[in-house]
Amino acid sequence: MNVMAGQTNARNQIRDRMMSRAILESLLICPHCGHTKLETMPTDSCQWFYECEGCHALLKPKPGDCCVFCSYGSHPCPPIQLERGCCGPG
Repeated sequence: MNVMAGQTNARNQIRDRMMSRAILESLLICPHCGHTKLETMPTDSCQWFYECEGCHALLKPKPGDCCVFCSYGSHPCPPIQLERGCCGPG
């Protein structure tokens, strides 16, 4: 095995172990109608928009938050949980 492939494999194993420590499901609560839904959070991107299934409002992150999970979820997104920062506009 070449050295670069070994390093990439080791990085992937570390990332997988770290993500296993993050909570990957969050209960989203619509601030407009109170509808709740358990959603699986993406681990490789931020979710900036979410359409409520109850009232069809388009949820966006609150100022200072990086994604809808950080604003309206029972748990913040995995990057924030792991103190890595997020890719969002906040």
